[in-house]
Amino acid sequence: MSGDATRFNVTGQLPALKRYAMSLTRNEAEADDLVHDAVVRAYENRSSFRPDGDLRSWLFSILHNAFVSGVRSNRADAVRIGRVAEITETEIGPEQETSLRLAQVRAAFMRLPDEQREVLHLVAIEGMAYGEAAQVLGIPLGTLMSRLGRARTALRDMESGSISNVVPLKIVRARDDKR
Repeated sequence: MSGDATRFNVTGQLPALKRYAMSLTRNEAEADDLVHDAVVRAYENRSSFRPDGDLRSWLFSILHNAFVSGVRSNRADAVRIGRVAEITETEIGPEQETSLRLAQVRAAFMRLPDEQREVLHLVAIEGMAYGEAAQVLGIPLGTLMSRLGRARTALRDMESGSISNVVPLKIVRARDDKR
């Protein structure tokens, strides 16, 4: 066993492995990682080392193959990251403007009279059909349509008096009842 241990003296080859790794990677930290990976692979595969083989050449081959595998892996990662970058949005909308606009819409909505606000909420926000909303409120369909029209007009009037560079309120229409 001691004869095998002297033949498989990996630690004696570390300085040469480190020099070769430095010439491959041009970075000390990466060279250390590469030597570490090569030594781990060598110990994991020590049963494949031929007793009459050249340990130095075998270790250099492992180190070189580990380097090439790492380069290929890094290239594949770069390609994947590039593809992800192509399909993802790189621009994030200005959250502050959106929050301000939402606050303006909420304030205008809350200024509506109660009966107009509840009609508009059921139709525009909840997406209820006119007949369904009228039934929920216990009012005739004509009354609902009248209140809804007045609510939309009131919001348009509030909007026309607002800041000129703000996007106008979008008045949502409910789906029509099937008649």
